Amino acid sequence: MITLGLALLLVTAGCTGGVSSRPADVVVELDHYTSAEAGRQFRSVLDRCAERFGLRVRRQNVPVDQLMPKVLRDATAHSLPDLLFVDNPDLKTVAKTGALTELSQYGLSGEGFYPGIVEAGSYRGKLYGLAPGVNGLALFYNRTMFERAGLEPPETWQEMRSAARELTEGSTHGIAFSAIASEEGSWQFEPFLWSNGGSLDSLDSRRPVEALEFWSGLVEDGLASRSVVNWNQNDVIDRFASGNAAMMINGSWALSSLDESGVDYGIVTLPTPSQDIAPKVPLGGEVGAIPETTPERQRDAARVLDCMLERDNMLDWTSDHAYVPARTKVAEQYAAERPVMKPFVEEVATGRARTAELGPRYREVSQGLADAIQATIAGSTSPRKALERAARIAANAD
Repeated sequence: MITLGLALLLVTAGCTGGVSSRPADVVVELDHYTSAEAGRQFRSVLDRCAERFGLRVRRQNVPVDQLMPKVLRDATAHSLPDLLFVDNPDLKTVAKTGALTELSQYGLSGEGFYPGIVEAGSYRGKLYGLAPGVNGLALFYNRTMFERAGLEPPETWQEMRSAARELTEGSTHGIAFSAIASEEGSWQFEPFLWSNGGSLDSLDSRRPVEALEFWSGLVEDGLASRSVVNWNQNDVIDRFASGNAAMMINGSWALSSLDESGVDYGIVTLPTPSQDIAPKVPLGGEVGAIPETTPERQRDAARVLDCMLERDNMLDWTSDHAYVPARTKVAEQYAAERPVMKPFVEEVATGRARTAELGPRYREVSQGLADAIQATIAGSTSPRKALERAARIAANAD
């Protein structure tokens, strides 16, 4: 059995040789879309754009947990590919190494893109990456259960809590979410922290504590299962689709599974403390960047990326992946054509780049926040003490 470290070394060595021996008409691209369907869809858009300029794409992919170790190693060795797609919270970390080129030199800008998407692709005021689309979180509800109880979809925290209490019965909890000790857990909590006026760089202040008290209170009062500390987002989908949860917090990637399950569901934007506060969801998805290689290779990569960001290609990519188009005008058209995506589109306007407050420090602080959520829900400490510990992590993060 090959150890993870050795496997990564072999992958890196193999890919480095491929990059250095690149034929003149080939664009080498790296991403983490390892599933057959996602890879096929992504490849289709890549090839279409490359062919326009008489180019070919040599696509490479590694599992998501291996991508950043490989990217940072290749950045040090000056052997990055021509075109790179990374999870958007990692863009600033790569840019910090100095391995990426500014998109402005290729005529690419954030004009017409949602502000949060531009922020996710920027580092120290300069644009290094752009995304064809993004994903986010919303509230799914079981229409049958709501209609039977005479309830309307909630708009505020209090309404969500009341509906969850009304619909908790037997093996069915009122709401399900992920509070796993990883990015998924902190990602699902961040909209509640931000919509309550909290900040990731002051986790021990009153607003974040209030948000975690509300979040953990759903479990304390039996409205959500204590098993949320073990559930990833796919587990949450299973609970909702099987009728064991009347509501769930999840993303648009759940749509295909729910449609197959036959559950009658509706979707609304995430509830906030009051109706006059817009939801502030973290923006997910991948961002395209152009590493520093040679002028010719950078030019070709920029052509392909620019093509991928065009309206029709953006629509194809986001439709296949149930993402929201990154350009505001394209997203408006998309929402009109796909009403089920309207709540997600609405939220992107006020959505946030996860790295907006912390930059490259985000990942470390996010893990500290996930651990705080776990400790609180498990009952081993109070929200305030858990967040004080997370705040110390934030203060000491590199």
